[in-house]
Amino acid sequence: MTQQIGELNPPYRLMLTPGPSSVDPRVYRALATPVVGHLDPWFKGCMDETQILMRQIFQTENRLTMPLSASGSGGIEASVLNALEEGDEAIVAVNGTFSDRMYEIATRASSKVTKVAAPYGAPVDAEDVRKAGKGRKIKMIGLAHGETSSGVVTKLDAYRTVADELGALLVVDTVASLAAVPVHVDRERIDICFSGSQKAISAPPGMSPITVSPTAEEIFRKRKTRVQSWYFDLTTAMNYWGKERLYHHTPPISLIFALREAMRIVLEEGLEARWERHRMNQQALIAGVEAMGLGLLVKNPADRLPTVTAVLVPSGIDEVKVRNQLLEEFNIEIAGGFGAVKGKIWRVGLMGHCSQKPFVLLFLAAFEKVLGDQGFRLPAGAGVAAAIKSYSHAGAMVGV
Repeated sequence: MTQQIGELNPPYRLMLTPGPSSVDPRVYRALATPVVGHLDPWFKGCMDETQILMRQIFQTENRLTMPLSASGSGGIEASVLNALEEGDEAIVAVNGTFSDRMYEIATRASSKVTKVAAPYGAPVDAEDVRKAGKGRKIKMIGLAHGETSSGVVTKLDAYRTVADELGALLVVDTVASLAAVPVHVDRERIDICFSGSQKAISAPPGMSPITVSPTAEEIFRKRKTRVQSWYFDLTTAMNYWGKERLYHHTPPISLIFALREAMRIVLEEGLEARWERHRMNQQALIAGVEAMGLGLLVKNPADRLPTVTAVLVPSGIDEVKVRNQLLEEFNIEIAGGFGAVKGKIWRVGLMGHCSQKPFVLLFLAAFEKVLGDQGFRLPAGAGVAAAIKSYSHAGAMVGV
């Protein structure tokens, strides 16, 4: 039986989600360039350039810095499975779904893992991690710098201090924070740091940038057993991304082209300018949301992740209907909550290309209209007005 399938023609969406984010047209152009072989001499030069850009974004000189052919969850798996062997002890700070995923993967490494938890909406206190590890031989401490499921950012300095005291590797998930929130891999002495291509870097999904310190590399070399995953064994994967360029697997050539261009755009803007842009746009979004009479899951402003804002769903409102109307009427996609906050929050992403003033104002206007249609009473125009005031204040502060 035959069935005719039409030409692919996806709709345009404004992706105000926790990922993926919309991408710059220049990244689309890079994605559409001719495919070459993964061992082509020209492509090897492209790999060099990709690694140079990635080291600048991670702010590191680490030799082992490369994009994994995987999503951010692949970055979690590679980081944890390379760090841990059977019987090793680890602590994972869990305050949401993705940090809990790191914990779950660590348990599958046949290691002894302790979960130190905080509720959704708050970071795990590093002092609680110190207490959990006292008197024990801890191999790894893991955490999510930006917890995508709840919109929380965790400060890293105290964790580095605790890791030093316990003699542990510090493994940090920056999937939702890299290129939008300050991350200084070398200065903060992060041992293994990984991210995702589809968030604030604003490339298509499918690549997980990762960087490994010389300390962690040496621990990998001294393993008594092989890494449980052949595909994610970083010591062999680096043979392809290292000077030898030895075949390991066939990487997604076009995704690497797109990632290279997206990282070039990040550095063209400048990291500090990009960090400030994300901060300023989230402040305007929050001002607008609060002026509309809505609350936020993350109560402490210092704990709010600039790329993901968790907005509380008001009583009597169906959060799915709001999201569906935003998509159908305005082509704007936002996300709901899952896990412990399923049905209780909307997650609004302002990541990379999507963290722009026009998009913030458009969203607030559309959000007001949809909420009104769904029966929530709010002051007309208050959200947009508050956001504009926030931008004006920010402009006065920086003299623009």
